Amino acid sequence: MCAVATEAVIDSRVQQFLNTPGKLLIDGRWVHAASGQTFAVLNPADGSTLAHVAAGEKEDIDRAVRAARDAFERGPWHTMQPAVRAKLLWRLADLIDEHADELAQLESLDNGKPLSIAKIADVSLASEQFRYYAGWTTKILGDTIPIGVPFLPDAQFHAFSLREPIGVVGQIIPWNFPLLMAAWKLAPALAAGCTVVLKPAEQTPLSALRLGELICEAGFPNGAVNIVTGFGETAGAALSAHPGIDKIAFTGSTEVGKLIVQAAAKDLKKVTLELGGKSPNVVFADADMASAIGGAASAIFFNHGQCCCAGSRLYIEQSIFDRVIEGVADEAKKIKIGPGMAAGTQMGPLVSDEQLARVTGYIEAGFAEGAEAVCGGKRHGAKGYFVEPTVLIKTNAKMKVVQEEIFGPVVTAMPFKDLDEIAAVANDTVYGLAAGIWTQDISKAHRLAKQLRAGTVWVNCYNVFDAAMPFGGYKQSGWGREMGFQALNNYLETKSVCVQL
Repeated sequence: MCAVATEAVIDSRVQQFLNTPGKLLIDGRWVHAASGQTFAVLNPADGSTLAHVAAGEKEDIDRAVRAARDAFERGPWHTMQPAVRAKLLWRLADLIDEHADELAQLESLDNGKPLSIAKIADVSLASEQFRYYAGWTTKILGDTIPIGVPFLPDAQFHAFSLREPIGVVGQIIPWNFPLLMAAWKLAPALAAGCTVVLKPAEQTPLSALRLGELICEAGFPNGAVNIVTGFGETAGAALSAHPGIDKIAFTGSTEVGKLIVQAAAKDLKKVTLELGGKSPNVVFADADMASAIGGAASAIFFNHGQCCCAGSRLYIEQSIFDRVIEGVADEAKKIKIGPGMAAGTQMGPLVSDEQLARVTGYIEAGFAEGAEAVCGGKRHGAKGYFVEPTVLIKTNAKMKVVQEEIFGPVVTAMPFKDLDEIAAVANDTVYGLAAGIWTQDISKAHRLAKQLRAGTVWVNCYNVFDAAMPFGGYKQSGWGREMGFQALNNYLETKSVCVQL
């Protein structure tokens, strides 16, 4: 049975922020929604109300898009030197670090994740995103192109290309890493010179609103970043379909990603999507057992399993299957479940009652199809949205729990015999976001990594991220890449210029 942690005290500055009704950031000002409506933000640890924020809708999206368009075409953002943009991004990174404790508490309260993880991972990685892209602002370069025209043999030309910002960008972020996903989206777009309308997930808008305050404090021009809180079917849908948006960037479920593509198709706006996953994690018999067992547990149970790249399909070479299962189950049983703000918590609640129902429903579906739980398998406690870390065996590729994204702390484990078999099995999914390989045979690792249809393959590690390393998916896991120079390409157009001399 998992241990339960005890609650901690909320910082007074965070409490003041929670007690102040959240507004929309539009054109550098904090304003009420046009309707005057608000909605409650809930604490997933107990279902209580944390705060109220503005319920933005179509009219508010219109206002935000107009502000972003004006800032892009006529405001100071349009003419700002790249080095000045870099200083603003770096200043924002410093402010995130200065307010790390506040941001971590907001993230922990709003999302449910352990406070220690929120500070070490979410907040620190967010500030590094802005620093990394601050360095790129002055290095967005075109090319000179030697050309010749066959039917003008005596003509001379000077041809070159320019990389220019795509324009006004709509960005929709998920609830599993609210602050970090805001940074993943905002940093490259701003570095490229775009202006942004950001729509946070309705479940977790608080850290994005606090980030908006820091953006204003850093000195970003009015309209460069606009933040509209609201629901997906209202604010999100209006943003996706808005004719004044040049590009949509979305992170979330594959199902919603498909709806965004349909909305964007009306005016052929550019789209990038970072979507779902059902990532295979492969353990060979020659792996370092301690590292592989700990890594397999972390791959699925990190962030309560609410990771698009979670190692949710665990494939174990047959000769070590029982040993690895026993080890992963032991790791699961030792996880301390509790509110994210509680000292010692290692796994918090799922984000919402809806997510709780989804995850427990998948577990029950697995049982109905013949799966067995080595550990976990049910809700934890009667209050809050907690689910026990769950390891399912006697599963197969036809089961829902193996094919569909659960987005919770549930791993399905299956044995395999050899490398050629596992490559085909691992790729037997509509997704292709990530994969893990555990082996001490470097040749085997490279052979399998090459065969896997996944955007990221981790070898003898899992969930390793860096701002310089591109992240994204094959197949129905998305279009385009986050992070690295590749993310800048999401926000740039290429213009060719040809001058006859």
